[in-house]
Amino acid sequence: MGAMRTLLEMKNITIEFPGVKALDNVDFSTETGVSHALIGANGAGKSTLMKVLSGAYNHYTGSIYMDGKEVTIRTPKDAQDLGIQIVYQEVDTALIPYLTVGENIMLNETVHDMGSKQFVNYKEIHRKATEVLKSMHIKVSSKKLVSDLTLAEKQMVLIARSISKECKFLILDEPTAPLSHAETTELFRIVRDLKAQNVGIIFISHRLPELFEICDEITIMRNGKFVIKEKIADTTQARVVEYMLGQKLEEQFPKFQGEIGNKVLEVKGLYDKSVVKKVNLYIREGEIVGLAGLVGAGKTEVCKAIFGAEAKTAGEINIKGRSLKINNPYEAVKQGLALVPEERRKEGILVQETVTTNLSAANLKKFSKAFSFLNFKGEKKNAQDIIKSLGIKTPSTETKVQNLSGGNQQKVAIGKWLVADAEVYIFDEPTKGVDVGAKKDIFELIAGLAQRGKAILYASSELTEIMGITDRVYVIYDGEVVKEIETKNTSEEQILYYSTGGK
Repeated sequence: MGAMRTLLEMKNITIEFPGVKALDNVDFSTETGVSHALIGANGAGKSTLMKVLSGAYNHYTGSIYMDGKEVTIRTPKDAQDLGIQIVYQEVDTALIPYLTVGENIMLNETVHDMGSKQFVNYKEIHRKATEVLKSMHIKVSSKKLVSDLTLAEKQMVLIARSISKECKFLILDEPTAPLSHAETTELFRIVRDLKAQNVGIIFISHRLPELFEICDEITIMRNGKFVIKEKIADTTQARVVEYMLGQKLEEQFPKFQGEIGNKVLEVKGLYDKSVVKKVNLYIREGEIVGLAGLVGAGKTEVCKAIFGAEAKTAGEINIKGRSLKINNPYEAVKQGLALVPEERRKEGILVQETVTTNLSAANLKKFSKAFSFLNFKGEKKNAQDIIKSLGIKTPSTETKVQNLSGGNQQKVAIGKWLVADAEVYIFDEPTKGVDVGAKKDIFELIAGLAQRGKAILYASSELTEIMGITDRVYVIYDGEVVKEIETKNTSEEQILYYSTGGK
């Protein structure tokens, strides 16, 4: 190896938030030129530890060393001056949409020039930005507006911005969650390039197969504590899961044989303005029907078109034989439909509000008596019941949802609809960004709904889940249903074959 390695060590890091000890004497170490996976169940403290390292939290105790010398990191600027950069999961908040790619990449310099009242040299900014983009083989023009980029491109731009400065360690928090297969491959190419240039990559993710593909080392955390650090070559996915959960991985999917009854939902000839083409499907009482397909195949669009969240241009939707006129989600809920959307932070929950408010948002009728006075006691009782049945980790029913971990936010998004007592439940990627433990809770909950005779549409690009929980599957490719199969008569390979356009 040509370049000298830089060793980074965090020792005895402890941090508390009201009611929660988020990190408890955690040790973490890695070096430049290595890609290091940081993994743990939801709420294990991975993101918190990386926020300490990137200077977002300053009220921690413990010490951080670089090459054996103690360094001070209490602000994002401290971290950046040491060459530590982070790309958060919510890429949208980190970029300025009305500026160009080049201005965003060279943001610190642009702001610096403006501050010292100098003339901003845009030509120079675009020249430098183009160089950075080129060096990473990213095919995005530096003159393009950020608001016109795809999610994957925005992420590439953020990485380019990190690298445009002297970067020793790059932290990627769930970077592949919103990416398609091709985009993930592209991201991994960039990670390998950076590694070759002696940058240390710290990768937070729930997707074990990809960590095993891209990382050299792995650190596992559980409940705010360090569990173990290992070389990827010396461990297995099953073992990692056991360390994450602190126990052997039980059967993930609930074993139950539901009574399947009459048709509840029937969709005929559904089209939307963009992707969905002549979709026909039906679901019976007590049946869990999968909607399988790759990222970008149109699963979300089908869910939204049924729910009235996207305009449909043709087709009819029947519930128990009644033809529905659904033009918006409000009508859908009144007709007995519930949707747990994929983009939970945007659509599924009110992050600024408390857990109680969120859990009763879908069905305020139930909690408001005549003259619409809210029944706060009932609301709180309901919240406590749901928190218990879903295993939501929250200091109290009055905690703001934005202070919960991702998996717990997802459970709140789902819990919200359980109060509504719908006939048909549509789940769009309900386990996205959620760890194994929380997944199990979500599967049991869905199985419980099926046992109560509800009709369930389960859209997911995770084939293992489709195989594990559904009775029947519709495979969707390019907005069309290309295959309908009984789950027990198929395999992951077969579903993947149809998902990729196989005939």
